[in-house]
Formats: sequence, C-alpha cells, structure tokens
Amino acid sequence: MTAVESRPAGVALTPSPGGHRPFGARVKAFVALTKPRIIELLLITTVPVMFLAEQGVPDLWLVFATCLGGYLSAGGANALNMYIDRDIDALMDRTSQRPLVTGMVSPRECLVFGISLAVISTLWFGLLVNWLSAALSLGALLFYVVVYTMILKRRTAQNIVWGGIAGCLPVLIGWSAVTNSMSWAAVILFMVIFFWTPPHYWPLSMKVKEDYARVGVPMLPVVASNKVVARQIVAYSWVMVGVSLLLTPLGYTGWFYTTVALVAGGWWLKEAHGLQARAKSGVTGGKLKEMRLFHWSITYVSLLFVAVAVDPFLR
Repeated sequence: MTAVESRPAGVALTPSPGGHRPFGARVKAFVALTKPRIIELLLITTVPVMFLAEQGVPDLWLVFATCLGGYLSAGGANALNMYIDRDIDALMDRTSQRPLVTGMVSPRECLVFGISLAVISTLWFGLLVNWLSAALSLGALLFYVVVYTMILKRRTAQNIVWGGIAGCLPVLIGWSAVTNSMSWAAVILFMVIFFWTPPHYWPLSMKVKEDYARVGVPMLPVVASNKVVARQIVAYSWVMVGVSLLLTPLGYTGWFYTTVALVAGGWWLKEAHGLQARAKSGVTGGKLKEMRLFHWSITYVSLLFVAVAVDPFLR
C-alpha cells in the first residue's frame, strides 16, 4: 500500500503549526491551483476564434484583455474544483501532489482564492471587454464548478460529456469579445470542442482508471470495458470531424482550413480506429497505447484552431 492509498479520504497533508512554507513555493502552489496546462488549451481555442471573427488581426489590447480574463476565470474554476475534490485528490496518484493535498495551501485559502478570481475575472470582462463575454465567462465557471464537479463527476459516466460544455465556452467568449454577438461559426466550433472532449479525455481515463475506481468516480473506463469505451471514442470522433468540416460550406473558412481539418481529422480517425482494434483484440496494459490518441488530441485541436486563425489571411 502506498502513502497515497493509506491516507483517509478528505484528509490532506497539512504542515504542523509553525511549519515552514517558503514564499516561492507558496506562489508556485497558488499558480498550480489554476491548472496552467489546462488553461493553455482554453486559450488555444479562444484566440484563433478572435481572428476568424475579425477576419484578420483583432485589436491586440482586446486579445490581451480576453486572454487575461479567461485565465483568471478558468483559474478560479480550477481552484474551486480542487477545493471541492480535495478528499479524492488525496487518494489518487495523479493528484497526490496538488497544493491542498500537500498542505502548501489551506482549504480556506483555496476557497477565498477561487472566489476572488471568479469575481475579478467577471468584472474584468465586463468593464474591459463586454458584458456578453463576462456572462459567458461566469457561466463557464459556474457550469464547471457546480454542474460538473458538484453534480455530475461522482454520479454518472456521462460526466465528462456534459461537464465538457464548460471547456467549449471559451470559443464563444473569443467570438463575443470581438463582435459582442454570436454566430453560427462560433456555434460550430463550440460543437467541435464538445465532441472532441470525450475522446480526448477517455484515453487518459483508461490509463488511470484504477485511480478513479479507488475513489468511486464513475468515469466511463471504470464502468465499461475497453471495447465499449473505444467504440464510444470512434463514434464521437467521426461526429467531431464531420462537424469541423461544416465551416467551409457555410462560407466561414476556405481551402487552408479545410485541408488542415481533413488531414488532421483523418489522422485522428486512424488513431481512434487503431485504439478500437487493439481493444477489440483484448490488448491491455502498455500495449493498448491509449495515450497515443490522448497526445494526438492535443496536437489536433492546436492544428485545427491555428488553421482557424490563419485561414482569413489566405482567402
């Protein structure tokens, strides 16, 4: 039994009274509460949409204000997620070094930090971008914290499907920041991320399903066989690629985006079907190579949205 497994649920490693918590380490811990790596992906889907909405280079101050507001909002959501999930984070290997588990940040500090970022980000968007973007940003935060973390995550295997809506909203925020309105182009890209999220996250869940099973979180790979999960991944992947190709016939993008969407989408489908074939044949462990699709999924969404940004300059 590991040190992580031996901790009772809900009990974090807190320093003794007067224990030393260096300032630099504390700063890093508060940054870690915002989950910067995840926020990178959110910004990858926000900024290119601003280029598409502007059909060129948007105002750079507006890009900065939107990115900073998005970071603060998503950071607040992530901090509140860690506050709520601190009991299971203490029992999972992949989350055992989070700041609340190690005691570098107290639960009260995390809660105050998360709420403060939520308030600041909403006001930032409203006063410096527009109130439509502020409403969308606050909606994304509340959806992630309340609907996903508090309601869905521990109750249903469809948690990541519907909870992923929060990660789709930065697309709408990017569009609304430029136009103060909505468009079918933004809705289509929203749907791309919606159908991208499950086949992006389920391969990772397959890799760490023992962690989720230990704490009773019913991620799909915990409650279904690899064959079932892989079949779901393939189904979502085909819909995602199909939706991504709707932008061009509707007149929002041209040949460059279409080429990237076809090539990157084709490679994605190759990887998804490869995973399904391995799962069908009963391959398990390292030979299943489920993380190949997870890593490709990040490359895919990066390439697709870079193409969204570049396409207006090539039409």
